[in-house]
Amino acid sequence: VGIMDGLSGLNRCVDEYPVEVISKRFRYDAALVSTLKDMEEDILEGLKAQDLEEYLSGPFTVVIKESCDGMGDVSEKHGSGPAVPEKAVRFSFTIMTISVPSNNASVRIFEESKPNSELCCKPLCLMLADESDHETLTAILNPLITERESMKSSELILEIGGILRSFKFSFRGTGYDEKLVREVEGLEASGSVYICTLCDATRLEASQNLVFHSITRSHSENLQRYETWRANPYHESVEELRDRVKGVSAKPFIETLPSIDAL
Repeated sequence: VGIMDGLSGLNRCVDEYPVEVISKRFRYDAALVSTLKDMEEDILEGLKAQDLEEYLSGPFTVVIKESCDGMGDVSEKHGSGPAVPEKAVRFSFTIMTISVPSNNASVRIFEESKPNSELCCKPLCLMLADESDHETLTAILNPLITERESMKSSELILEIGGILRSFKFSFRGTGYDEKLVREVEGLEASGSVYICTLCDATRLEASQNLVFHSITRSHSENLQRYETWRANPYHESVEELRDRVKGVSAKPFIETLPSIDAL
């Protein structure tokens, strides 16, 4: 099974890709460069609108919303093309805001007015896979997540308006519905007794308490709980261990943030 990486010097049309390829993805940094170059006029107009010097070199802080969702049934109904799996998953991103420091304050020079529109949503990876297939999702998205992690601590130098400017990126994993949150955070599926993706409440506890709620789960804690689930350091029974890890049953591989975006 192959994964075809984009922007790697391959001059092929889609029809020439090997039949066994199940994913097409672009390099994260190259996709961000392409998107920012497309937004060159917006950035320059934003500087002008805020009465900022057009030759500001930054660092510009770019906030990115990441989204991932199943696309439903995409099976081939007609034609003589190769048979494809019936499900597809798309990972995409949207540039939400761009800001730059000025006079000891952060000035916003761009804000996406329609953040949930398909027009500003940039596809990064398309997979012919079921969104509940944890192993396939992990294998395909892990390189992408590795690229994202390295970009968190580095700066991009890009020519905008004839001047080299630096960009820093802040990633927000908010565009996930409950099914995907459970999948990428390593939680049991939606039929689990652990009903919430934000706290440790069971169905019984949730039914008895409809008032007081707080967000207690986190990506780092889910990772720790997975290690406990995997190693069982206290030599507990399956039920005792499951109660200890509160429904974590697979390795979390994408950090998500609570949001109503993807509902």
